[in-house]
Amino acid sequence: MKKRIIGLLMAFTLANSLMLTGCGGNSESASPDADHLGRIQSSGKIIIAMEGQWAPWTYHDESGDLVGYDTEVGQAIADKLGVKAEFIEGEWDGLFAGLDGGRYDCIINGVEITEERSQKYDFTTPYAYIKTALAVASDNTDISSFEDLAGHTTSNSLGSTYADLAAGYGAEVANVDTLSETVSMVISGRADATLNAEVSFYDYLSEHPDAAIKIVDMTDEASHVSIPLVKGTDNDTLRAEIDKAIDELRADGTLGKLSEKYFGTDISSK
Repeated sequence: MKKRIIGLLMAFTLANSLMLTGCGGNSESASPDADHLGRIQSSGKIIIAMEGQWAPWTYHDESGDLVGYDTEVGQAIADKLGVKAEFIEGEWDGLFAGLDGGRYDCIINGVEITEERSQKYDFTTPYAYIKTALAVASDNTDISSFEDLAGHTTSNSLGSTYADLAAGYGAEVANVDTLSETVSMVISGRADATLNAEVSFYDYLSEHPDAAIKIVDMTDEASHVSIPLVKGTDNDTLRAEIDKAIDELRADGTLGKLSEKYFGTDISSK
């Protein structure tokens, strides 16, 4: 009888222990009342989503390492927050689905602020400013401006600002994943044009100087590149800390140096 009582007490203690572990994750887990920043600080890492195949923003070098402007910006922000940066790669549409589902803390992937996105997400202070360029094959004489896109096909990632802009001018958008694939479709004639960040084209042409593609038009105003967070007060302190980090990285010249490294020009300021 005594052994039975002792056994029951041990089982009860173990059950309670498992329940506490399940509720808290581990002894270092955040308080149930902690906001998003508190949970990140407790876990010691910030999970950043990006495509990993959009040079020079985020891509893999010859050694297979994840590099790029956004990758280094993300790492610098994590350092400012005092946590480790964990990068998760995925396709463009999946990045936002993962953010909505709580699988990522944020997206750092050249995301431009738009009115539509601002209705769903809270954005940090911008960390880059870019213009959108329109590119066609070198021998194309039919398209010389955005207004000429009506009735033509562009190659762009569906859901991107570039795809939306092209569709707004009456173009049919063929979905692609990478800039290289985008350019390849235009050069081969499978698409009539493509839209992308001006600096991305310059980077591509510096790597492929003989590519049969040319820029024919560009937006007048620069878009603001920022970091989207899920809307809500849960992210207020996180957004404030990221804003602070970006301001400091801009002030100490880090963003400017990274811009020059990956784009050959400073895109960190207006």
